[in-house]
Amino acid sequence: MVPVKLLILGAQNTGKTALCVRFITKRFIGEYDHKKEVTYRCSRTVDQETVDLEILDLPCKVGFKFSLESSIRWADGFLLLYSITQRSSFLEIPRLKTLIDQTKQSLVFPTVLVANKADLEVGRKVTTEEGQRLAKDLGCGFRELSVAEAVLSVEAAIFQLIRSVFQRPLPDRRSYMLTVRHALTRKLTRSKTMQW
Repeated sequence: MVPVKLLILGAQNTGKTALCVRFITKRFIGEYDHKKEVTYRCSRTVDQETVDLEILDLPCKVGFKFSLESSIRWADGFLLLYSITQRSSFLEIPRLKTLIDQTKQSLVFPTVLVANKADLEVGRKVTTEEGQRLAKDLGCGFRELSVAEAVLSVEAAIFQLIRSVFQRPLPDRRSYMLTVRHALTRKLTRSKTMQW
């Protein structure tokens, strides 16, 4: 089992908790009274790899920057969520991405930008093209979906992020394996040269 830790960030009322619950249970619940952080745990198979998944959902609180930075350090990948009906949530995304980049000290950390509430086309304040452009500018993947309507779209967004995490060598997991592999290769090479 491969452990993967994901953090969902975004403004209030964008559907972060609904997305987590939809992914875990396949059910949609529209209203949440979200006052504390919640870690959801489950196992999924992605590309024939069993993933032991932890998803951290943080509440939106004023002055929680320190807590947010420690959560960012904890995570392997990030879902940045905004609502297409709430322009202020869209404008919050670059600040969150900058905080991730500064905390992780990397501009290419696995991140997917998710535009939620695509079923509310009448109230749209952010176009699909704006979302795609922002994702490209920030170096993120992009998905536009409706948590309320499509569980498969939610799964696709999270699986896209997990695949990005797989592609990035992570120090706590992959570099250790590379170190072991190099040590074994050196040992095998030495023993072969000694035999010749």
